[in-house]
Amino acid sequence: MNTLTLNPPISISLKYRFNLKFFLVVTSILIAGLLIFYIFQINELIQGSYLVKDYEQNFKQVTRENKILENNFLKSNSLDNIEILARSLNYKKVGEVKYIQIMGSSVVAK
Repeated sequence: MNTLTLNPPISISLKYRFNLKFFLVVTSILIAGLLIFYIFQINELIQGSYLVKDYEQNFKQVTRENKILENNFLKSNSLDNIEILARSLNYKKVGEVKYIQIMGSSVVAK
């Protein structure tokens, strides 16, 4: 029987020592860091939701004020109020409009 065996040129030997204490310390630090990161992320999320809620309340209040101002504007600019204002300022209705006739195309004459 002919048997061929291959020997790699570099010997591969895995001689890692598993240190349980080091693994537990690194894992504990990693878990603590992720927990702190999670708490900060939840805090930012809650703060953002409160800001959105406040902005929505402000938007509703501004919308109500806008409707009130629009109604007040429409009431104050009605045709009846404008006629009363014109009478109080001593304006009179124009009967006939007469235009000044200017000869030529120039506005200023010497």
